[in-house]
Amino acid sequence: MKDGIEKYVKRLKHYTRLEMIDLPELKNTKALTPEQQKTKEAEIILKKIVPADHVILLDENGMELTSKKFAAYLEKKNISATASLIFIVGGPYGFDETVYQRANDKISLSRMTFSHQMVRLFFTEQLYRAFTIIKGEPYHHE
Repeated sequence: MKDGIEKYVKRLKHYTRLEMIDLPELKNTKALTPEQQKTKEAEIILKKIVPADHVILLDENGMELTSKKFAAYLEKKNISATASLIFIVGGPYGFDETVYQRANDKISLSRMTFSHQMVRLFFTEQLYRAFTIIKGEPYHHE
């Protein structure tokens, strides 16, 4: 999966500036309740976001978009001159309420649950696919 992620990140550099940030894993999670874990994760996440950022949570309860609709969504955000689009993958228990409150949008990749590495791979591929759709390049087939 790591090779696949790197492949799409490399391809995406032709279309956009992309930075993937892996936040540090929490320590001593066995001593924390799920709510405490979400709160601690939220503190780390919210420190990385600035007010001008447009925050999109990758959340199972988010909008379900086709690849073409996702491309249109990205294009619309680009035209509206949003400073930075920040896509966030939640921890094992999802997001703390403070992160939901800060979010501008939620997008679902699927109603199924996937590991973080799988989500990164699926999302980077969909991001690449969206840019090829926007540019009219022959990657996406219908």
